[in-house]
Amino acid sequence: MRILYRLSQGETLSTNEKQALANIDWEIDISLETRIYYFPIMFEKISPLAEKEGLKQDQILGLLWNLWLPIALKIARKKEQKKKPFIQGILGLQGTGKTTLAIILQGILTQFGYHTVTLSLDDLYKTYPERQQLQKEDPRLILRGPPETHDVNLGKNLLENLLQEKTPLEIPRFDKSACQGSGDRATPETINDKIDILLFEGWFLGVKPIAETAFTNPPSPIDTEADRQFALDNNRRLQSYLPLWEYLDSLMILVPEDYHLSEKWRQEAEQKMIAQGKSGMSNAEIKQFVEYFWKALHPELFITPLIESKQGVDLVVEIDANHVPRQVY
Repeated sequence: MRILYRLSQGETLSTNEKQALANIDWEIDISLETRIYYFPIMFEKISPLAEKEGLKQDQILGLLWNLWLPIALKIARKKEQKKKPFIQGILGLQGTGKTTLAIILQGILTQFGYHTVTLSLDDLYKTYPERQQLQKEDPRLILRGPPETHDVNLGKNLLENLLQEKTPLEIPRFDKSACQGSGDRATPETINDKIDILLFEGWFLGVKPIAETAFTNPPSPIDTEADRQFALDNNRRLQSYLPLWEYLDSLMILVPEDYHLSEKWRQEAEQKMIAQGKSGMSNAEIKQFVEYFWKALHPELFITPLIESKQGVDLVVEIDANHVPRQVY
């Protein structure tokens, strides 16, 4: 970390120090010299943005060197190979930091001169009345999030207009606090200038239907016949999202070393909210909440095979229990 701090201050590194940095390099094909050149520039520009996300200096130094900067450089290089706007997908389970990553990448890519915009799969949720009607049709859809709760056509039209470089472009936005916490569409964000790069993130972005035989003996918490039927139905509903995934130029996956960490991270987040005097879920409510999404699209059934298939996935970032990237491949 001392070497990275010196580099962040614009100091010249020795050959041995450069070699030390090269030794901690991960599998992102960006030259050492390129990273060394941009590191102090981006540290100065991005640190305030990262601090707003609750990160400390040591964390920023490590993440900027190991993850943020090389990924941003990789995206920029891919954008240069494509005349049309470039769409980078970010798939990440709850707590893996996909939203923070998108914000930081947007900041870096903007500094590189690319007009970069973020979009969440959450921004494509159906309206509150539409989801109320959906819940009447299928009472199992008690929470927003699973397949069918999004307006896929809204997303497809947006990405089509993006690729046709239409301006102004209306980016859908979603207010999770609306309707007493049930959430509803907010006023769209109007983008008047041409977009170079779109960072599109979501908890099942790019996930595809799997063979129904996988549900013959599914992992917990898909325990009952009702659970199994819910999982099967969500698997089938993924089919309607495939045309949306076709717009992705690249897909990276943020995955915890153990998917059960999502529950632990949610507990930490809720405890922090309660400590601030805000309302938060109990541990029992968190367990029920997290398991609801595991029943809908279980990580072992959908994320693991997607990574192992190596089809359509360009980068995998494995996150440890402390939210720190353990390896990138």
